[in-house]
Amino acid sequence: MAEDEIADLREQLAEAHAESERLQIAAADSEARAVHLEELNQRLRGQIEVAEGELATARQRLDESGAQVAAFQEEITTKQEENESLHARLQAAAGKYREALLAAAPELPEELVTGGSIEEVEEAVERARATVRQVRERLESRAQVGRVPTGSPPRGAPDYSALSPIEKIRLGLSQKRS
Repeated sequence: MAEDEIADLREQLAEAHAESERLQIAAADSEARAVHLEELNQRLRGQIEVAEGELATARQRLDESGAQVAAFQEEITTKQEENESLHARLQAAAGKYREALLAAAPELPEELVTGGSIEEVEEAVERARATVRQVRERLESRAQVGRVPTGSPPRGAPDYSALSPIEKIRLGLSQKRS
């Protein structure tokens, strides 16, 4: 029995030894995995720090861009106000120019001279002048048609070309008698 017990003990020892080796391999494997995971964790932490730095830089740029946008919006508002002021002044100047043109040319109807700018007023004045010129020409041509000359018509020799030969002879005889 002692030998059986020794064989059993040896077998148990071999199993314990095999189990110990397996546990050592598992522990080494776990330790290697832990080292790998720790390295991976360190790399990820580094990437997170880089990403946080980039995020902070991006936020700073965004804040700067927001400030620039606000400045541009303020400038746009200022330019729009200037534009509105200049537009109002242009309309006032065009109105005064229109009044001056109408005062210098009283023959032009006020209704025909319109415009919001000096160029538009000038174009309207040219159209009004053309209209007035056309109306005058028509009125003058109509007046010429209905015009009767004053005084007696101009004297000249009578035209006998339309008379027949017999009438011409009679006329000649009658003029000889008188």
